[in-house]
Amino acid sequence: MKLQAAFWLGLWPGIVALTAEAQVYREGVWYVWGWGPMLLGALLMIVFWTAVITLVVLLVRWLVGTPREQSPSKPSAIEILEERFARGEIDREEFEERRRVLLGQADVSPAKK
Repeated sequence: MKLQAAFWLGLWPGIVALTAEAQVYREGVWYVWGWGPMLLGALLMIVFWTAVITLVVLLVRWLVGTPREQSPSKPSAIEILEERFARGEIDREEFEERRRVLLGQADVSPAKK
């Protein structure tokens, strides 16, 4: 009875240390461990085959070497600035000033009041 109670409470009889009282003798066989080892074995078999299949899939993908889609690179701030100047959105003076700021060649400290 203690063995069944431990199992239904979520404790694995195969893992939990069993006392001598938990041993049951039925039909000429000592049932010491209960269902614990069988359930643990089934779980480990599922984990093993999942790992094997995952490794095979990853190995095949690595060997085939299918290139992953690469996202188009975003234009840099200088490229955007040059595009705006080319479209005429900003004049030459503003272009030069912003270019110096982006390249770190200008004083960007706030103006004193």
